[in-house]
This record gives sequence, C-alpha cells and structure tokens, in this order.
Amino acid sequence: MENIRISKIASYVPSKVITNDDLGEIMDTSDEWISSRTGIKKRHISVSENTSELCIKVAEKLLQESDWECASIDLIIVATMSPDSYTPATAALVQGKIGATNAVAFDISAACSGFVYGLTVAQSFLMQNEIKKVMLIGGEVLSKVIDWSERSSAVLFGDGAAGVLLEKSTKQSAFLAHDLKTYGELGDKLKAGETKPIESFPRTKEHVISGFSMSGRDVYTFATHKVPESIVTASKKAGLELEQIDWFVMHQANSRIVEQIAKKLKQPISKFPMNIEEYGNTSAASVPLLLDELVKSEKIKRGQVIALSGFGGGLTVGTQIIKY
Repeated sequence: MENIRISKIASYVPSKVITNDDLGEIMDTSDEWISSRTGIKKRHISVSENTSELCIKVAEKLLQESDWECASIDLIIVATMSPDSYTPATAALVQGKIGATNAVAFDISAACSGFVYGLTVAQSFLMQNEIKKVMLIGGEVLSKVIDWSERSSAVLFGDGAAGVLLEKSTKQSAFLAHDLKTYGELGDKLKAGETKPIESFPRTKEHVISGFSMSGRDVYTFATHKVPESIVTASKKAGLELEQIDWFVMHQANSRIVEQIAKKLKQPISKFPMNIEEYGNTSAASVPLLLDELVKSEKIKRGQVIALSGFGGGLTVGTQIIKY
C-alpha cells in the first residue's frame, strides 16, 4: 500500500540576529519584559533577502540533500503571509529559480496555519496518479510588514523559511489524519497587508498597504481553546489516544500558549518542544523550522507519531497527524 512520506526537511534563516536588548534601544521594552511574556530572546531578521529568496535557499538545500532532479518535481507549494508580491506567486519564483520546469506552483495564504494547510493540500494532490513528488515550503519575511514602533507586536516576529519534500512511499511513514478549521468571523483579530479600493479617479495618492495589527488577548484566547480541540479531533480521526502521540510540534507563537495547550491536553510539556527563544514567531515557517531541528538532532525518529499544529490569521487552526 502506498503512503505519503516526508523524505527530506531543510531550513534557512537570515544571518542577522536582533536580540531583545537590541529592541530595547529603539523602543520602550526590555529583555525581561519580552522573555517573561513570550519566551522570545532573539529573532533573525532579513536585511536584503525577500521571502522568495529565503524559500529558494530552502529549495536548494532540499535538492542538495536528496536524489531528486528538478525536472521530477510535480508540484511546489509555498505557504506565506508575506509574499514578494501579489503576483507572481512566491512558489512560481522558486520554481523558476531552481528550474523545476515540470512543476505546477502556487501559494497558500493561511498565515501561521499555512504549512499545516499545505500538508493537507499536498496530500490531496499526491492521491492523484499524476502527482508523485511535492515540495512544500513555509517562508516569511515578516519584518517588512511589522510596525517597528508598535511594541506589542514588533517584539514577537522573526524571518525564516523551512520546507519538506513529500512523495509516495511503501515505507512505514504515513499521513494519519487532519483537522482544519477557519473562523472568518474573527478575521479582524489579526491583519496585515490590507488594501482598499480607490476613493476617487484619477487616484490622487499612492497605493497604500497596511502594516500588521493583532489583538493579542483575543488571539491568545482563541489559540488556547481551539488548538486543543483541533488536536483532539485529529487524534480521534486517526484512532489514537493523545498518549500515543510522541511529539506535539506546535506553531511557535508564544511559550505561554504552548504551555497552556499542553495543560489542557493533559500531556507532559516535555512532548511540546520549543525553539521560540531563538527565532520568535516565524508564522508559516514556524512548524517546519522546529520540525527540521528535531529531525536533525535525532529527537524525532522514523516511526514516531507526530501532531503538527498551526494557528493564526484567518483566524485559522490546522492539525496534521503523521507517522514520521
């Protein structure tokens, strides 16, 4: 029986690091204030690389570490809320740069749930006979949409990209179940890149794109209630008890949120690894960035059961349970 398997994982982050102390020099904040409330100590910030360039670095790593030829890739998906442009899609830029001439390419916009949504989309494509190899990347340059004078949000985010190669396999790996939810009525709780129609013609001012805004309290309440529900739902679909899940790889938004989710699920916090201290919130890159670290450090091993869960703008929640 053919299953779906993550064959390779890779990540890339910009070299420039901004610490909490660095932020304290440009706004009214401190390392103690940020780390005690979020668990974040520093973040990587892109100076000149756009989102597609981060994703291209990941794509090149994935190809270098595998035996895949560019021409063998059937589909490239990029999950991002900070694309280079409205069009072309960031995935199309990746496809063109690496020379994957046979690949269909498009983006997914589901903010911090994007990578998990992308896994489900990739799974659907791989169930078709003509799609055999998929590259899925979550990439963000959030620093270009952040209002750096707004302390409550500017301290939270970082830039980065990470991704996977997915293929059909007869090995023990498998996608077991998923749960996706969208709560559009709460969409105004987290917004970025809002545009508005022209008020007059001919237009008398430049086209304006809004920056990032978030209701932190509402998003916290949403995440700590809806994410545990999603994980439980996906686990039941997979026929698993929570105790049978080896690792919960969560979106790294806030260490307090992850701790509260673990508490609500009545699972030990040791099963909820975190790297938010190093990277901050990297939105769609967050889950695969952590997954890459866990696989490279050999904490996650083949055959283990993993719950991958993202949550954020939309508002959205997504959980995918896999046997790695």
